Amino acid sequence: MRLVFLGTGTSYGVPQIGCRCRTCTSADPRDRRTRTAALIETDAGRVLIDTPPELRLQLVAAGVDRLDAVLYTHAHADHVHGIDDLRALSARHGVALPTYGAAETLADLAQRFAYAFDRTTGPREGTTRPELAAHPLEPGRQVMIAGLPVLPLALPHGDQMVFGYRCGSVAYLTDVKEVPEPAAAALRGVDVLVLNALLDRPHPLHLSIPEAVAAAQRIGARQTYFTHLTHHVPHAELAARLPPGIAPAYDGLVVHAPDS
Repeated sequence: MRLVFLGTGTSYGVPQIGCRCRTCTSADPRDRRTRTAALIETDAGRVLIDTPPELRLQLVAAGVDRLDAVLYTHAHADHVHGIDDLRALSARHGVALPTYGAAETLADLAQRFAYAFDRTTGPREGTTRPELAAHPLEPGRQVMIAGLPVLPLALPHGDQMVFGYRCGSVAYLTDVKEVPEPAAAALRGVDVLVLNALLDRPHPLHLSIPEAVAAAQRIGARQTYFTHLTHHVPHAELAARLPPGIAPAYDGLVVHAPDS
């Protein structure tokens, strides 16, 4: 199994518009962070998690020419506003792309991007549009998606709920404020864990870096990677002060994990 970090930045991205801080002006390519997304690849299929605004650039950089499914964590703009870029893939293969997430998330997307989910009519002759087929998931109920066992977990994001996903030996959680014990129990035994880690100070919607470290240590994965990173800490500095077995991810990082 391969986990590919397509984007690892917070909703602003890094560099931020108009910012001249040390991270935004850094020469280290790991400090250039597009909005958060990932791929999970096995011999059986390739699954995308979220469609951020830079999706076209991310998929081109990763050499992606095919997807078997899309998982959505939630419907915030920085996680969904690249949805139209999926048309290059659905149009090329001539089939609707299976799209999964919480029922509320998919309903929100179908309202905001109705043209992508409208299964009653096709695109006008000579045009294309994304063709997506919505499949609601239930938290705590494992399903097979593109040959991959996927367990959705409902997690708090302020007063909202997001989905994190355990996909075999890899778990991907972003935009969570905490990892309640039932979810932590369901994640124990994963080889690779991905967690959002926003700031050194507490935030009302996201795990702080200290909170993410504590959650990672509770879950006990072999390796944990932090994503949804801001411009407040450069990659090298953050990497140097994290405990063993925990590291910041960066755009383009590829991680290998056991298939199950």
